[in-house]
Amino acid sequence: MCHLFAMSSGGERIQATFWLLDAPDSPRAQTRRPPDGAGFGFFDDEGRPEVVRQAIRSRADTAFAREAQQVTSSTFVAHVRHASTGRVDNRNTHPFVQDGRIFAHNGVIEGLGKLDAELGTTCSGVLGDTDSERYFALITREIAARDGDVAAGITAAANWIAENLPLYSINMILASGDDLWALRYPDTNGLHVLQRAPGGRNNRHLDHASPFSEIRVRSVDLTTRPAVVVESERMDEDPRWRLMASGELLHVGPDLKVTSSIVVAGPPAHPLTLDDLRPEAAASQTTAVPDLPVSA
Repeated sequence: MCHLFAMSSGGERIQATFWLLDAPDSPRAQTRRPPDGAGFGFFDDEGRPEVVRQAIRSRADTAFAREAQQVTSSTFVAHVRHASTGRVDNRNTHPFVQDGRIFAHNGVIEGLGKLDAELGTTCSGVLGDTDSERYFALITREIAARDGDVAAGITAAANWIAENLPLYSINMILASGDDLWALRYPDTNGLHVLQRAPGGRNNRHLDHASPFSEIRVRSVDLTTRPAVVVESERMDEDPRWRLMASGELLHVGPDLKVTSSIVVAGPPAHPLTLDDLRPEAAASQTTAVPDLPVSA
């Protein structure tokens, strides 16, 4: 399954280290097919978005994702891609950047011809051939149409897709230099949020490792600072993880205040099941039960 990760430390910039894939000698790396791409995004000290990403066509392409990547920011986004739509290509590898924001998506949207027609000239800014980047373009257009109101733009785009296109999941994360938004819809794929106090539950630094995917994130700075983390699944044993509701849009502000509301009500007009998807798309939305313990 594609893995979404996002984190906000509010107004304070912190150092975080990412490993997007397991070490090559780990049991999982030796038994699982590599994903189709991996990347992460952050913001520099001027608030400009930066993304580092690489398509993975073979095990030879995984060196970047297995190395520790240390960056400083107050909002972070990471993604491991299992392709459902679009070629294995750097242009199709998440996260994406538009209008100074960073975006990643987990799910499947079909009916892309209709979406392209809706986007019109906006589609000229789409560089790859994924449903995800087109979804982002629709969100970006709707934000601009609402004078920069990000929540209203996400709400409008998500409801248009829910009403007009076949979909399996449109879970997404959107980040600016100071704010973070996350949407879960519908309930086919999980999206979890953790409001983490300084030191977490064991009075120690953050060290999250995915039980299903390969992402690992560590931040010593969060021994003494709070953060909000959004991830596809729980990545440690903290009981305060919360599964977001279907249709829930969550916002994390620069002061780490978390607000949320249901912005897409009811089921999609054209829901897809795993049986409806092409085999590669279905494989990108499923995950095996791990036999390795979750890191505390």
